[in-house]
Amino acid sequence: MNRLKSLASRSSKEAGFSLLETMVALMIVFVAAAGLLPLGIVAFSTSENQGHLSARAAEYAQDKLEQLMALSYGDTTSDTRVFPALDLGGSGLTIGGSVNLAAPVPTYVDYLDIDGALIPSPNGAPPNGWYYQRVWQVASPQANLKRITVTATVARSAGAWALRPRATVAALKTFPF
Repeated sequence: MNRLKSLASRSSKEAGFSLLETMVALMIVFVAAAGLLPLGIVAFSTSENQGHLSARAAEYAQDKLEQLMALSYGDTTSDTRVFPALDLGGSGLTIGGSVNLAAPVPTYVDYLDIDGALIPSPNGAPPNGWYYQRVWQVASPQANLKRITVTATVARSAGAWALRPRATVAALKTFPF
């Protein structure tokens, strides 16, 4: 009988945590998790902006630059806002345009949806549903040489405080090529 009482008293001492101890432990875990949450949010938005959106902007800027470089040096009529560029009275490689994203020149800007598909914009105004904007400029720093600069940006970034990701690429094109 004494042996049975001894086992019963030992098992009640080792029964586990009380409700109060469990609640204190949960509060400590909650405070630690709440302290790490902002770090997770910053990591996510930085990864999305710099890892994903910036890379896509660079890819789309490079695509536009390749399209423009494929035109002949003297092309002044291809509409480069469509793909493939068609001889529809566009600007081709005419000197002009701007890489100012806030004030794009109508024949030197195009827009893409979230998947990178070209969205028609006949007058250069931003169409509904655009996600990427590409602007380009053709300059002639000296005779028989054209500098083509393309800047692509995203409509909005991940995180309210972050700058919109963008990428700029440039190349030189010489006459007669």
